[in-house]
Amino acid sequence: MVPLSALLLPILLSAVLVFVVSSILHMVTPWHKGDYPKVPNEDRALDAIRGLGIPAGDYMMPRPASREEMKSPAFIEKFKRGPVMVFTIMPSGSMSMGKPLILWFVYSVVVGIFAAYVAGAALGPGAPFRSVLRLAGTTAFAGYALALWQLSIWYHRSWVITIKATVDGVIYALLTGATLAWLWPKVTA
Repeated sequence: MVPLSALLLPILLSAVLVFVVSSILHMVTPWHKGDYPKVPNEDRALDAIRGLGIPAGDYMMPRPASREEMKSPAFIEKFKRGPVMVFTIMPSGSMSMGKPLILWFVYSVVVGIFAAYVAGAALGPGAPFRSVLRLAGTTAFAGYALALWQLSIWYHRSWVITIKATVDGVIYALLTGATLAWLWPKVTA
């Protein structure tokens, strides 16, 4: 077993690498450029939604108040007529990326901690590179990608976006696993 304290440097380094590579994937390459197309008549849509005064949060429309209402002819017709939406309203104002970038880095550290914990619990000092990569990388992949599929399954998020994010997750998992494997504690005499 390898204690987490012995893996702090590779955990932090893997988070830095994931942060840098994810920034490149999202801001430099065209990989995610078309993920969210512009809404037709955007100004009209924004004016209409703004006028409703909906507070920041996650919403579904139409949304029944109960199971009984969901089965009612009026609700069924409303659902058929559409539009049907699951959406997030973010706070207006600044477009600052500071807080989300900090939270993304913290999240990458947390994924690294879980990956290191699983590998450290299963493997001892001097474990082969491939063994550490396999365990830590698989755990990191679960942290970065698996829950994203639920959004496509239940909320009809674009499968293209989910698959792209899953590919990103594979890249981040490989970075995390390889960093932990590279800096894995050696056997001391």
